[in-house]
Parts: sequence; C-alpha cells; structure tokens
Amino acid sequence: MTTSTPMWPWAALARVAPTLSAVARRLPTQPPSWAAAQFLTQRWWPLVSPEIQPRLCGRRVDVVVTDLGLTLHLRATPGGLVVARQDEPVAVRLHAEARAFVDLMQGRDDPDTLFFEQRLVMEGDTAYALLLKNTLDAIGPVEWRPWRPAARA
Repeated sequence: MTTSTPMWPWAALARVAPTLSAVARRLPTQPPSWAAAQFLTQRWWPLVSPEIQPRLCGRRVDVVVTDLGLTLHLRATPGGLVVARQDEPVAVRLHAEARAFVDLMQGRDDPDTLFFEQRLVMEGDTAYALLLKNTLDAIGPVEWRPWRPAARA
C-alpha cells in the first residue's frame, strides 16, 4: 500500500524535530490531546461502524509521537473522542514518528505494514489493540481537509 510521498515536509520536520521535541515534552498534554480529539471526532469517528463504536468506548489510548515528543491521551465516547484523564488506566499505547501516523491516517500505509516495519509499536491490551487495528484497516484513508473545532454545547 506504500506510495511515494513528497519528502520536503518530512525533511523540514526532521530538522526541527529535536527542538520541537524538547519544547513539547515540557508542555501540558491537554491542548494537543484536545486538538487531536476534535480532529478525530470530526474526520475519523463518523467512519467507524456503529456496531464497533461501543466496543471502542471507555478505554484510554495514548498516542506517542516519538519524534515530536508529543503524547496524546484519548478516550472514545459515544459522541466521539475526548481527552482522557491522567488517572485512567491506559488500555493501549501507540508509539510512532509523526510520518508513520500521517501515512496511516492518509492510507499510504496500513497498521500491519507499519508494525512489521517496526515504525509502529502497540503496547497494552492485545485484544483492544487488535480491535483498534482492524477498525483502522476497515476505515482506510481519513480526509485531511481543513476542520473547525466543534461548537461548545
């Protein structure tokens, strides 16, 4: 499933990643977790089968973007993704560089390829990780058009 991608953003990111990582590791995790939750709620959650959504709800997933020093704490709810509380146990932790996550979400690579190439590491509840992986496989690419945060209730 791998296709060629322009290298310029990744080369630029590689140059600034050490600086970004040093800064990001010192910042609170809530703002980037909130932004990711908003994006995934609008672009990914509606693509998840209504039969699968309840099975994904209520468990904390940490997404560690290794090259940027970001850790996102997410939990699915019936209405979409939210920031998971720090005191919630982690069901699954995903580790990868930014490019691997983008390649996954844009459909350039699938979770199996990333896993076997050791570009994606999954830790935690194996059954839940497999459910998440199969859900990602079933959905395919996620649309990357500009998005707006959901209106506050």
